[in-house]
Amino acid sequence: MSLRYRFQAAQCGPCALRGQCLRKPETTAARQVAFFQANTGSAHPYTQRMRALIDSEAGRELYDRRMGTVEPVFANLRHNKGLRRFTLRGQTKVDAQFKLFCLVHNIEKLAKAGYGMG
Repeated sequence: MSLRYRFQAAQCGPCALRGQCLRKPETTAARQVAFFQANTGSAHPYTQRMRALIDSEAGRELYDRRMGTVEPVFANLRHNKGLRRFTLRGQTKVDAQFKLFCLVHNIEKLAKAGYGMG
């Protein structure tokens, strides 16, 4: 979590420290600053529950299996299909785009397994 401040050009313009504060004072109108706050440890209940699950012996074993089941799919989508970022905006459109990429991935798996070859 962070606190963000955006200063007005009228505030930054006459400032004596403008040259030290901005990387490009000749082209930057005003400064934006974000102060990040330390995590207080009061996590969401779902986060606490997931942390407890992963920290258990059975949970660690279950989570380790993810490397062989789910992660290769994401690697294929990213590196082979070029899905490094979504080109659409809005949750509905992004969801449709992701499902389309997953459909292509699954069709390729079926084709490699011999389905649809007669």
